[in-house]
Amino acid sequence: MAGFDWPVGQASVDALYRNHHGWLQGWLRRKLGNGCDAADLAHDTFVRVLRGRSQETIREPRAYLATIAHGLVVSHWRRKALEDAWLETLAAQPEPVAPSPEQRALILETLEQIAALLDGLPDRVREIFLYSQIDGLTYPMIASQLGITVNAVQKAMTRAVTQCYKALYLHG
Repeated sequence: MAGFDWPVGQASVDALYRNHHGWLQGWLRRKLGNGCDAADLAHDTFVRVLRGRSQETIREPRAYLATIAHGLVVSHWRRKALEDAWLETLAAQPEPVAPSPEQRALILETLEQIAALLDGLPDRVREIFLYSQIDGLTYPMIASQLGITVNAVQKAMTRAVTQCYKALYLHG
């Protein structure tokens, strides 16, 4: 229904849902290859619409919904990759070292929080931060690995640490 301005409010979200939910769920199903996850993310998309700015007008509803849903898909894939990596690491551990189900849940939650924290960073800055903090590489090693200067690594790390500080102390 392009060309119609959709003010975001309870009644218009109802109409937006009725007119576009089926399309959005199908779009997500094709992206994810899974109807259950598609249904969950379609629901989450409309929750985000409801939480959005009430004065905003939506000119292209499908593009608007797809943009929100795409961000949710990226987060879903990131969470899935973290979980898969964690389960792979866990499977390689001897039984006595394996954490309890409660510890596993806390570790996964912490990994998701870290991923969300780094989500706002450009890819290169996030990559540099992870090389430093997860892989333990020095700045010169990172610079060599990525073919950039040590100064560029330092600037990226400053940006990443600033993002972490803001997330931990200014927003939470």
